[in-house]
Amino acid sequence: MSNLQIGLAILGGLVLAAVVVYNAWITRQSAPRTARERPPHLPSADTTDPVADVGERMVDPLAGRIDPVLDTDLADTVPAALAEQMPSGLSGAMPHDGSMPDLRRDPLALERRPGLDALIDVLATVTPETEVSGDAVLAALPVTRRVGSKPFAVEGLTAAGDWEPPRPGQRYRQLQAGVQLANRAGALNDIEFSEFVVKTQAFADVLSAAVEFPEMRAEVARARELDAFAGDHDAQLGFTLRARRAAWSPGYVAQNASRQGFVAGALPGRMVLAGSQPGQAPVLSLTFDPQAAMAEDPEQSALREVTLSLEVTHVPRSEQPFVQLRQAAQALALAMDGTVTDDAGQALTDDAMDRIGADLEALYDALDARDLSAGSPQARRLFS
Repeated sequence: MSNLQIGLAILGGLVLAAVVVYNAWITRQSAPRTARERPPHLPSADTTDPVADVGERMVDPLAGRIDPVLDTDLADTVPAALAEQMPSGLSGAMPHDGSMPDLRRDPLALERRPGLDALIDVLATVTPETEVSGDAVLAALPVTRRVGSKPFAVEGLTAAGDWEPPRPGQRYRQLQAGVQLANRAGALNDIEFSEFVVKTQAFADVLSAAVEFPEMRAEVARARELDAFAGDHDAQLGFTLRARRAAWSPGYVAQNASRQGFVAGALPGRMVLAGSQPGQAPVLSLTFDPQAAMAEDPEQSALREVTLSLEVTHVPRSEQPFVQLRQAAQALALAMDGTVTDDAGQALTDDAMDRIGADLEALYDALDARDLSAGSPQARRLFS
């Protein structure tokens, strides 16, 4: 074999080795980042870091703390003693599967339901012939607490002059039944008002009570006006965080989100940032593909994007939710080598975010002027 042939063989071997190394490097770069990796600009993890094993914990989507579940339909599915304490309905755009939160693990779920309010409810006065016990009222309640697509509720007037959901051992001289005027399903219509009358009358008959209903046409008109206002002022804001190069594993996303204060939600692929007050709706939610979170080996699942969401009307202005949304999005983009975009994939600049913030301030002002401040029980029920 000549020197030329030997040289060509050596050169070919070197080229082949270089191709193998390059392909291995490309494969490693394109593989999903896992929770065990650390971005180069972040300090190495302490061995006692509580989120260091979050990738393993993500196999169980319920391993973390459960976020507050706000759904009036729960009143139909849980015992009466618990139904009185469940938060008012806000299923809305928030993803849920209708499951009941684990009250033992999440004390925030034990928030008392907001009372009926003439601002957003049709109210009918129910007057018994004599005082009735809370047990009798509970026994007379209809099986379902819905009128069409609207929540239905009954309250009793205590000796102290407070309205409350009926409870055993209490006595009531006056009762009131109510149905919500509007929610995200639309305004109360004639058929639903008639169903409300029938349901309330049947309840009153059991208690031998007299009922006084408001005029239907006026209430339906009020429902339409409130629905129009709600339609003009409903806001659900979302930022999309997209990977620039390497994809992310669910554990890697959870690890970085945990550093920003997010905790595991009740559903796979969902994390939430809790508010400062017990029982209030989460300030922000972070969601990604639930199938990736439930995969047999989540660390091998590849995520190219996650969504940060703010339910504007559900979060009090005092929480500065947009500021928190903006800071969380930018921090996660930096930590995970991503970019913050809108739904159309357009990168969001600082100027664009400033304009969004100004629009939200105007929205807050309009809600305050209508006595439906963001995060209030009335707003959370209306925008549900």
